[in-house]
Amino acid sequence: MMTNPMQQHGAFSWCELITTDTTAAKEFYSRLFGWEIIDRPVAGMMYSVLNIEDRGVGGLMGMTPELPAMPPSWGVYVTVDDVDTTIKLVEDLGGIVKYPPTDIPDTGRFALIQDPQGAVFSIISYSSTT
Repeated sequence: MMTNPMQQHGAFSWCELITTDTTAAKEFYSRLFGWEIIDRPVAGMMYSVLNIEDRGVGGLMGMTPELPAMPPSWGVYVTVDDVDTTIKLVEDLGGIVKYPPTDIPDTGRFALIQDPQGAVFSIISYSSTT
């Protein structure tokens, strides 16, 4: 079985939009890029997967109450072999954990981090490489 190159350590593997109006965002992006958008209930909320030719390339979700006040924005995920081990290295290198390691059902484990210069992004370990 061929390994997904986007799920190898160090690869940018997922993009995600967090927005205040998911309906408008779905309309805009589906028309702009031709994405097929599939809604999936996940952990008590609706998550929309952005597909190109039956392959998920990103996600879209509404703002959640635990998020700080912020404008709609895109975020990126970088694949790592092990989120918990990587978190220790982030802190050793002067980075900050903004959201602790958390499991995503049927997907893997992620955390939100900030590099020493202030850039924020997510790291993720996938439960399988498909």
